[in-house]
Amino acid sequence: MLQGYQSPFAATVVKKLEAAGAVIIGKTNLDEFGMGSHSINSIHGPVKSAWSKPDKGRSAGGSSGGSAVAAQTRRCFAALGTDTGGSIRLPAAWTGTVGFKPSYGMVSRWGVIAYANSLDTVGVIASNIAKVKLIYGSSPIPYRICGYDARDPTSVALGCRNRILSLVKRSRPGPPHPLRIGVPLEYLVSELHPSIRNAWSLALASLQKQGHTIQHISLPSTKAALSAYYVIAPAEASSNLAKYDGVRYGNKASPSPSAGPSSSPDGVRDKGNPLFSPTRGTQLGSEVRRRILLGSYTLSSTALDNYFIRAQKIRRLVQDDFNRVFALPHPLLPHPHSQKTHDLAEPTPNTGKEGVDVIVTPTSIRLAPLLAELDAEMEEDPARQFYDDLYTVPASLAGLPAVSVPVEGDDGPHEKVGIQIMGQYGDDDLVLKVGRDVENLCRTPRSITRVTLTKGHVFRRVRMA
Repeated sequence: MLQGYQSPFAATVVKKLEAAGAVIIGKTNLDEFGMGSHSINSIHGPVKSAWSKPDKGRSAGGSSGGSAVAAQTRRCFAALGTDTGGSIRLPAAWTGTVGFKPSYGMVSRWGVIAYANSLDTVGVIASNIAKVKLIYGSSPIPYRICGYDARDPTSVALGCRNRILSLVKRSRPGPPHPLRIGVPLEYLVSELHPSIRNAWSLALASLQKQGHTIQHISLPSTKAALSAYYVIAPAEASSNLAKYDGVRYGNKASPSPSAGPSSSPDGVRDKGNPLFSPTRGTQLGSEVRRRILLGSYTLSSTALDNYFIRAQKIRRLVQDDFNRVFALPHPLLPHPHSQKTHDLAEPTPNTGKEGVDVIVTPTSIRLAPLLAELDAEMEEDPARQFYDDLYTVPASLAGLPAVSVPVEGDDGPHEKVGIQIMGQYGDDDLVLKVGRDVENLCRTPRSITRVTLTKGHVFRRVRMA
């Protein structure tokens, strides 16, 4: 659709990096319009991880797979990406890199092609936490991608940023103290790969050895988060992509003489839209068309209440769950968060009176699959790839900061597993600090006794609600 298109201006994040002396060396491959979890929905072909063998290509994750591979192969100091439901963290987990999604609104989206406005977040992928922190910066330090931008209506204002910094400082006065690490019971699913479960347990044990406390928590709305995300995101995408019609934006299709000027690519006559239907049908990829159709349906008058409105209610419940378990109150809420439960809630024997400082989970339920396996999955069930976002979607729905950090899997240095750290809104610095502690796990002996994750709890199977 946008082949040959050149933007008339640079994005705010690009301008900030250039002002700081950074050199932008190019653009990377990704899923079309950021729609996908494996970077295979691209006109340029699939992105292959550097861990691929000549005859067995391996997924680099998506949608920012090209940025992840660029960082994985050290072809750049760091790479930018956009995270809507895990598009930075999942590629980082599957390429052995660090992928950071800041709190929503902390980095300007001006100049970014929108997928889902209320979810899109510009973040960083690099080989280690130190590089991520250097690129991200911290407001009000200039010349870093973090900072207020008046041209972006979703950018957090300076007054709110100062309030967030003040709240974080008041909540942790004095020298650093041991943290309370939350482990959600709902993330213990039967489909979780054994190597990932072992790496998760080892990361928790390492944090515990450093003096931090491990605390089980419950996030009951997680069960419905994935379904809610794949209603909200396609709905917003169907609206955002309406302008790509060959007139306002995008290349115009040239219908073949055999099909006739008023026929769609499938040969169906369309007398009402002789230009729009052929253009959008031929210039947009299959995954983009699938999500536009899904989003258009959920916004229709017959489905709005049953799908979109309910998904937004679930999104609020997901946010409430996080606010209930975090020790730090949400800095943008006008009043202290209510402790009232909801109809999706279950007994939570472990939240404690003080709450937790961060939450540590896996980034993905499986290791990076082979591209051949993905082709078979797409033939059997195109929605199967959605499950790869199971652990990353909740933080996106709540707008929380999250980072994926690589640790060694069961095969040692030849296998990397992504461990995700999530924090309260605005607590980005603490998320990166804990990420650095987990990152150091790769340099420690693996003789640490693992934390038991299954004691007294029953695994549940993943399913779309």
